[in-house]
Amino acid sequence: MKEKLLDRFLRYVQIDTQSNEESDSCPSTEGQKVLANLLKEELIQIGVSHVEVDDNGYLYAYIPANKCDETPAIGFIAHLDTSPDMSGKNVKPQVHENYDGKPIVLNEKLEIVLDPKDYPHLQYHIGKTIITSDGTTLLGADDKAGIAEIITAIEYLMYNPDITHGPIYIAFTPDEEIGRGVDKFNLDKFPVKFAYTIDGSFEGELAYETFNAASAKIFIQGNNIHPGDAKGKMLNAINLAVEFHSLLPSNQKPEYTTGYEGFYHLLQLNGTVENATLSYIIRDHNKEKFFQKKKFIENAIDFMNKKYPAQPFSLELKDQYYNMREVIEKNFEVVELAKKAMESLNIEPKIIPIRGGTDGARLSFMGIPCPNIFAGGLNFHGKYEYVALETMEKATQVILKIVDLVKNFKN
Repeated sequence: MKEKLLDRFLRYVQIDTQSNEESDSCPSTEGQKVLANLLKEELIQIGVSHVEVDDNGYLYAYIPANKCDETPAIGFIAHLDTSPDMSGKNVKPQVHENYDGKPIVLNEKLEIVLDPKDYPHLQYHIGKTIITSDGTTLLGADDKAGIAEIITAIEYLMYNPDITHGPIYIAFTPDEEIGRGVDKFNLDKFPVKFAYTIDGSFEGELAYETFNAASAKIFIQGNNIHPGDAKGKMLNAINLAVEFHSLLPSNQKPEYTTGYEGFYHLLQLNGTVENATLSYIIRDHNKEKFFQKKKFIENAIDFMNKKYPAQPFSLELKDQYYNMREVIEKNFEVVELAKKAMESLNIEPKIIPIRGGTDGARLSFMGIPCPNIFAGGLNFHGKYEYVALETMEKATQVILKIVDLVKNFKN
C-alpha cells in the first residue's frame, strides 16, 4: 500500500494546481482540470465505472454497494487545488527515507533547511519516510495526500471484492483554497448520509469545528499631486492604508493566536499615492466574536471617513463559511464513527478545532454533515511543507475502517 501511495502522491504533486483568486472561471486554473481528468482515468483503470468530471472541474465517482444495500451511503472528499500563497509550479518532491531526526537540507544552494528546532513535530517521524519539496515551492500534501489516500483505499476495495461495503461516493473539488470549493458542488451527484473531508494534518486529527470566516477588501482613493506642491492637497493612499491597519488589535493576528483565538489577517496590500487596496480575512470560532470583528472593521472604516473629508475608504465585506459545529453536534454519530475507526487501528483520536476551513464546513450547512480527518501533511502553504508516508498509510486505513464500520448503521 505504501508504494502505491508514494507513486500516486509523487505524480500528483508535480501537476501545478494552484488556485487563483483573481480568476472568475471555475476551476480558477486549468491545471486543476488536468489533474481531475487524470484521476478520472486512474479510477476507471482500477474498475470504477461511475466516474465523471463536470464542466466546472469537479470529479464525482460512485462505487455501488456489494451485499450491503441497507448500509447508508457515505462520501469522502479532497480538493484538487493548492494554495496560491506559494508557488506550486515545478514541484520537485524529495523522498527522505528512514529519517534520522536531524535537520533536512531541502536546498543546499539556497540554504533552505527543515530543522526540528523550528518544527519539533519532526521528532514524531524518526525512522519514517518523509516527503518534502526542494524548498522553492510548496509540496502540495494539502490536499494531494488526501486524494492519494482516497484513491488508494478505493483501489483496495475494487481489488478485494470479497470485502463487503455499502454505497460509497467520492468527490474531488476545485478552488477550496480560495473559498470556492463547493460553489458549484452538485448535491444530486453526491447523495450521501454523511461524508468526510480527508484534509487534516497530523496523525489522529479529527475535527468538526471550523472558523466562522469572512473576507474584507478595503479600497482607498487618494489624491496624487507633485510632492513639491503637495501641502494641503496630497492624500497619500499608502499612508492611509498603514493608518487603517494600525487601528486593528495588534495581538489579534495569526502569529499571536492559537486554539480558539480568532484573528484579522492582512493578506495583501497594493498601493500607490493615488489608490490602495487592503485584503483581509477575518476568523473566529465563536459566532458572536466573529460578528464583533466584522463590526470593528466597519467602525474603523467609518472612523477614517469621518477623519478625512474626502471619505476615501470603501469596504467590500463577504461571509465565506461558518463553523460547522452547530450542524455536526446534531449528527454526532459521524464523529463517533471516525473516532471508533481510529481507535480500532490503535490511532489516538485528537479532536481539535480547525484553525481554518474545509469544504465540509459549507457542505454541513447544505445537508451533508462532514467532519475532517487527517491526511498527514504539516506546515501547509509554504516551503517547509512535508508529509510522512506512514501517516498517509494510516489515513488510508482509517478510510477503509470507516467503510467497514458504517455497515453497522442502517438507513
